[in-house]
Amino acid sequence: PLSLSLPGWRDSAPRPQREQEWDEALPTPTSVNYHFTRQCNYKCGFCFHTAKTSFVLPLEEAKRGLEMLKEAGMEKINFSGGEPFLQDRGEFVGKLVQFCKQELELPSVSIVSNGSLIRKQWFEKYGEYLDILAISCDSFDEDVNVLIGRRQGKKNHVENLHKLRQWCREYAVAFKINSVINRFNVEEDMNEQIKALNPVRWKVFQCLLIEGENSGEDALREAEKFVISDEDFDRFLDRHKGVSCLVPESNQKMRDSYLILDEYMRFLNCRNGRKEPSKSILDVGVEAAIKFSGFDEKMFLRRGGKYVWSKADMKLDW
Repeated sequence: PLSLSLPGWRDSAPRPQREQEWDEALPTPTSVNYHFTRQCNYKCGFCFHTAKTSFVLPLEEAKRGLEMLKEAGMEKINFSGGEPFLQDRGEFVGKLVQFCKQELELPSVSIVSNGSLIRKQWFEKYGEYLDILAISCDSFDEDVNVLIGRRQGKKNHVENLHKLRQWCREYAVAFKINSVINRFNVEEDMNEQIKALNPVRWKVFQCLLIEGENSGEDALREAEKFVISDEDFDRFLDRHKGVSCLVPESNQKMRDSYLILDEYMRFLNCRNGRKEPSKSILDVGVEAAIKFSGFDEKMFLRRGGKYVWSKADMKLDW
């Protein structure tokens, strides 16, 4: 059982350091990344949120948790995985997107996906409720995508990317690209392709090791062979400095500046190089759980975590 004191109240009994100073300001869950599933149809070698369980919360429980987060100050929700469109062929994430925009009236609702399972019918049904669709694309060379593991069957990942870009334009969804820079793509020049796709943001991550996920004895991936140095990452960024939508994120910026919820709605603390879960917000509430999230709100703001994230505020030519 977790015993909570009122803010500002102290007793004389000794307590662990992390449970002291109750009147310190807790971080606000302004932007939350909800990894509601770990299952995926791709096998990216550097994946740092691997398929260690197949658990997915019942829809109504997920909605209850999202409502709690809204009451605690959430303005943006990002649905991720695993692959979000695997669950009920995209219906699960579609219903959550609609709930967050229609019922909770959140300013920003987004999804990160590999894009392989998204159908045009999904946009027809749920597109109006989605602000941003981020598609993961690490290379514009299909042979490199195969090496990374970002491919299923004979489907061409790059061709699919262009199709999704067109659907986003048709259904007024802001289009974003996420790329993980690693040993296999660090020398690639993506300037021409990114400028042609013209995403609202191109998020460029440095390959990150997380103990127990993509590194270590109990991990499902061995990402060490994908790791690049800070100097390698900087050279890639310098090569693409002319791309106006580029948003770089080094390992230092990324590790503590994301508020991550796992499939049980537990905040994941990555400060020690692993994902250490809090108790579920469904059991103890947002305020009690977020204390153990390791979230660095100052770094979140410093890296530009808060931006124009509602499509209603974006001046885009749909």
